[in-house]
Parts: sequence; structure tokens; C-alpha cells
Amino acid sequence: MRLDGKVALITGGGGGMGGAQARLFAREGAAVAVADLYPDKADAVANDIVGAGGRALGVPLDVQRSSDWNAAVATTERAFGPVSILCNNAGANFRVSFDDQTEEMWNLIVGTILTGSFLGTKAVIPSMRRAGGGVIVNLGSLASIRPGAGSPAYGAAKIGLVGLTRATAASYARDGIRCVLVSPGHVDTPFLRASTPYSPNDARTSLDNPDNYQRRLAATPLGRLQTPEDIARAFLFVVSDDAAMVTGSMLTVDGGAGL
Repeated sequence: MRLDGKVALITGGGGGMGGAQARLFAREGAAVAVADLYPDKADAVANDIVGAGGRALGVPLDVQRSSDWNAAVATTERAFGPVSILCNNAGANFRVSFDDQTEEMWNLIVGTILTGSFLGTKAVIPSMRRAGGGVIVNLGSLASIRPGAGSPAYGAAKIGLVGLTRATAASYARDGIRCVLVSPGHVDTPFLRASTPYSPNDARTSLDNPDNYQRRLAATPLGRLQTPEDIARAFLFVVSDDAAMVTGSMLTVDGGAGL
């Protein structure tokens, strides 16, 4: 029960990594607002948590809209009290070359990952002050360490989170609010398998293609892809009192892929 009495707002909560965080945090005693662009996905995770005896609710949220953020924080406060944990997981990517990446792709990727995390931070700070402190966790990537030639918007957004995390940590430390960046490596989730409007995949990119799976596996020295639960446990450490003096830094959970 390391999170007993805490209130967590988790974006991308209907997805693989966000859902794993929501379930784990609830088992550790937190009340969880599962926020997602797709309300049915958020509700499914929240219902699982409630069915297992935890406290949760689904919250619709487009992270690119400040009005949605304000509504999500207000809904969470009414249900559970002030927010003490924010996990910014929402993401998007179009795995194309610099030449092929359009302005619309750029705006969706940067708007979801970087602007969305900025807007979420702005929205929860007053609530965290009412809670007496809190923790904001931004979801980085291998691209936060070494962005490559593909998808310039994704690399720019994930590198941008390094600066946003440090700025947030420096701005709100005296309020008892920490901010940490957790950067996964190759995580086996629908983000890398399925084809969605925010993360299209085909045989060229999907993990369903054994060649793509083996390529990512070969790039991971510890010998397996990460699971959503691997990343959730790292998030749990970061938001717990075990990490009370950790702020402004990056925790890499990549099986050595960034070496």
C-alpha cells in the first residue's frame, strides 16, 4: 500500500502502459482517474480496477485541449480529492521519414506528447498545491536519449520532455512537487502492434511482423522486450516515497537498448 491516500490522474490510461500503471497504482492504494481520448477504453480499465476492489473512474480527455484538462482535474477532485500524482503517457507517432512527415503529423505528435504534458502540468499544479505536494511523471523514450532520422516530430517531442521535466522540477520544488522523466525502450504494446489514428502501423513497422520484433529484440542487450508492467513498476518507484529526493532527472528502463 505504498500509495495509500494518493490520487492519481493517468493519461493514456486505456492503453498498454497507462493501463498497467492504473492497475498497479490502485493495488498499491491509490484512487485512480483513468483518462483517455477514447472513453470506452478508459472505462474498461476503471471497471477492471473497481471489480478488483479498487477505486477508479474513467475520464474523457484530449490532452491537447486545456479545457479538457481542467474538466478532468475537476472531475477527479470531486470524486477523490486533490490530485497528488500525474502520469503523462499520451502519445502519437507516424513512423515516416523527414521528407514524408507532414505538418499535420508534426502537430499531432508534438501536440499530444509535448504540449499535452505542458497543459497537464499547468492544470494539476493548483490541485497538487491543495494536496500539499505531488509527483508528475512524463513518459520519455529511447528518442529522449538518441533520436534518430525517422519521425522528426517524435524525436523533437521526446527530447523536449527532457527540458520540460527539468523546468517543471525547478519551478515547483518549493511546493513539494517533483517531476521525473521515465524513458522506456522497446515495449510490447498495441502502440507498436496495432494501427490506430494516432499510431498507424503496417507490416513495415508493426511488431506483428517477426522481422520487426527480432530487430527490436536484438537491440535489447538484456534479451527481451519490456512489458507494460516493467514500466509501471518504474513509475511506481518514481511516485512513491522511495524516490522522495528524485526530481528533474530521467530513469531509463530499456533493457540496455540505449547503451
